[in-house]
Amino acid sequence: MKLLFQDPHTGVLRLKVQTPSDLWRLSRLLAPGDRVGAVTTRRDSEAPSDTPAAQRDRRTLFLTVRVERVEFHEFTGHVRVTGPITEESPEGGRYHTLDLEVGADVTVTKSALSPSDRTLLEEGLRNPEEPVLLLVSADTSSSAVVRLKGRSVEIVDERDARGLGKYGRTKASGREKDREGYVEELLKVLAPELTRGQGVVVSGPGFFKEELARRLGERFPEWRGRIRVFGTSESGLPGVHELLRSGKAAEALSASVVAQEEATVERLLRSLGEGGLSAVGDGEVSQAVQASAVETLLVLEDRLTERPVQDLVESAHQAQSEVLIVRADGEAGRRLRGLGGVAALLRYPFRAAPSKARSS
Repeated sequence: MKLLFQDPHTGVLRLKVQTPSDLWRLSRLLAPGDRVGAVTTRRDSEAPSDTPAAQRDRRTLFLTVRVERVEFHEFTGHVRVTGPITEESPEGGRYHTLDLEVGADVTVTKSALSPSDRTLLEEGLRNPEEPVLLLVSADTSSSAVVRLKGRSVEIVDERDARGLGKYGRTKASGREKDREGYVEELLKVLAPELTRGQGVVVSGPGFFKEELARRLGERFPEWRGRIRVFGTSESGLPGVHELLRSGKAAEALSASVVAQEEATVERLLRSLGEGGLSAVGDGEVSQAVQASAVETLLVLEDRLTERPVQDLVESAHQAQSEVLIVRADGEAGRRLRGLGGVAALLRYPFRAAPSKARSS
C-alpha cells in the first residue's frame, strides 16, 4: 500500500492499492459514514427517462460515496463499497457502488483514525511489495497447491488422488505409470505459478514430497535453491494448515502475514498448554498490556469495532508491543475466536489480579 497524501486536519487519506492484501486492509479500514472516492463508471443519468438502462452510455468519472456497506471478495480480488453519492456531485443522494481492485487510487475521509486503523495502515506501508510463496502439500492420496501473498490466500489446485498407484492393479508397471502421471499433473500446475512466485515449500508425509521436490528442481533447475522441503503428518489442505501452524517454514514464509498468523496462534496455544508466557481474555490481557508485559497482542478482526478493544490496541502501541490483527475467516482466526478473540504472548511472567466481585 502506498500513502499518496494525508491531511490530519481534514482526515483525508489518498491511498494506492498495490496488492491483494491491501484490498483486505482497505475493506477493514472502511466503516459506515466514511467517505470514499475513486474513478468509476456510471450510466448517464441525464439520458431521457424512457431510455432503457442497457442503452444509457457509461461515463468514466470520479465519484465519492458515503459508506453504508463494504464487501470484500477475496477470490475475485475486489472490494465493493456501496452508499449514496455525496452532495458535491449533481447526482448527490443517488446510490452507487465503487468496485475497487489492485491498482486503484482511493481517497478516504474518516473523522478519526482508530488504533486498529493505524495498525492496518502501518502494516500495509511496511509491506508494499509482498512476495508470492507457493505451498505444496502432497502424497499419493491427496494434494493441494496454495498461493500466499501477505494476507491473501488462494487455492491454486486441490485434488483427491487416493488410489493413484493403488487402484488394485497387480502390475508394478501400472502403479509406476499412475505415479508418474500424478507427478506430471502437479508439475503442470506449478509451472505457470513459478513465473510470479519467489519461493516454493513442498510438504507432506512419507517420501513423495522429496520425489516431487527433486522432479521440480530437475524440470526448473533455476529454482533448486528456492525449494524447501518439510515433513507433515497430513497432505492436502490439512497439511498446508499443519505446515503454517508448525513454524517449521518460518524462514521461508516470513514475508506472509498468513504464515505469521498461523505460527503465532500455534505458539500461543502451545504456551497456554504448558502454562507459559501467555494471557487470554479481555481482562487478563488488558492488565498485561498496562504492565508492559505483552510482547505480541493478537486481536481477531471481528472485534476491532469494539471501543474497549481499540483502546487496548492503542495501549499496546504505547507499550511498544507488536499488534497482530488476525483474519476471522482463516484457520488461525477460528482458533483465536475460541479463546475470545483477544490474547497475548508475554515478555515475562505476569499474573493478572483477580477480578473484583460485585458488591450486593
